[in-house]
Amino acid sequence: MSTNNSEYLAKRQLKGGTAGWLLLAGLGVSYVISGDFAGWNFGIAEAGWGGFAIAAVLMAIMYLTLVLSLAEMSAAIPAAGGGYSFARQAMGPTGGYLTGLAVLIEYALAPAAIVIFIGSAVEALTGFNGPWVYALFYLVFVGIHLAGVGEALKVMMVISGLAVLAIVATAVVLITNFDATNLFDVAVTDAAGANEFLPLGWYGVWAALPFAMWLFLAVEGVPLAAEEAKDPAKDVPKGIIGAMVFLLFTALLVVVLVPGAAGATAMGASAVPLVDALNATGNSDLATVVNILGLAGLVASFFSIIYGYSRLVFALSRAGYLPRSLSITTVRKVPARALIVPAVFGFLASLSGEGDLMLAMAVVGATVSYALMAFSHIMLRLKQPDLPRPYKTPGGIVTSSIALCLSLIALTGVYAFDPRAFLYTMVLFIVGAAYYFGFSSKHLVAKSADEEFAMLADAEAGLNTAISEG
Repeated sequence: MSTNNSEYLAKRQLKGGTAGWLLLAGLGVSYVISGDFAGWNFGIAEAGWGGFAIAAVLMAIMYLTLVLSLAEMSAAIPAAGGGYSFARQAMGPTGGYLTGLAVLIEYALAPAAIVIFIGSAVEALTGFNGPWVYALFYLVFVGIHLAGVGEALKVMMVISGLAVLAIVATAVVLITNFDATNLFDVAVTDAAGANEFLPLGWYGVWAALPFAMWLFLAVEGVPLAAEEAKDPAKDVPKGIIGAMVFLLFTALLVVVLVPGAAGATAMGASAVPLVDALNATGNSDLATVVNILGLAGLVASFFSIIYGYSRLVFALSRAGYLPRSLSITTVRKVPARALIVPAVFGFLASLSGEGDLMLAMAVVGATVSYALMAFSHIMLRLKQPDLPRPYKTPGGIVTSSIALCLSLIALTGVYAFDPRAFLYTMVLFIVGAAYYFGFSSKHLVAKSADEEFAMLADAEAGLNTAISEG
């Protein structure tokens, strides 16, 4: 199929210069912040506090090394596809697609899971729940994104700020109730290697890895905003590293202070650990406020991941991996179809009510993508040593190799906890791969990542010339 490159890409432009590094860091925090309120604590039930602490440290190292690798690649290859774009440059069209597919599974299923949790939170506050609540949240927040990226990111910062305020306020109150003996009140089992620190043995540490990921899951989505950044080469690395450092701080607060104040056993079984910890320590008024602001945390992650999937679908569609109509942008330079179509699929998935299953499947997609993105960093260093790198990963290939190894271990951890989620996600990969090899591989817009980026640069230059002459 012959395509007029300039005309094709002129209909597929995002609004550049919208986000500075602080907004991008806020986006990174928004992606993740709901994980600080709930979910991570179930890892204590799998491993005890000591086992979960080991899992959390391992996952913190994995995410930090991955983020440092992504910071280099996002500065060198500032494209809206994020990890997909890096993998395509490193491994060609097939590697790029499989990485994009893994991220898409994560980013399409995570909002569906989160909206189910939002429904439960709304029910606790108002008594309402179910499909109408799910539909309302999708309609409202997709609608805000349709208004424009600048508006959406500012709304996201406010919602995230409220959620962060709730975490800090909880930590300040709970620190006075902290007692280290509360961390080790889980009964010791007869599992291999079990002791007071590891009451469920080393197997528990393995099974707790997916829950430890909830403290950082989706921060890798910051580079998806690269084409809308003011100075991508500087802003994206600063934004993603800034978000990661802040998330390490909030993770430390909740993992140590919440079970340290209210007991590891109780928190391992809690649906709302921050709220239950405050109630258990006699801070019921703040618990009510945090319960409401916990909903803000869920909404922040829901809202920002919608942004993330839309930019990924936009990039995959623009390249021809997905139907090309999905990447057409509005007069506000918003990829409307890339926002709406996945939202419809997400809403339909949410009707299953299986939020835990979908989140576990999202984690499988995430860990596969992490391995492929870390491998891309290694390949780019080996194959393109002269590629301009405005930011360089400290430790180079050693750093990305650590991310690669830990992501593969984390992938097996999902299987240890929930084999069903692992197998269902593999089915999605098989379906996605069949679509690629059977159809889209023969209809790519450009033969390589370099060719696509050159086409984008030419189209942008032509558009700027037309605007200046007009």
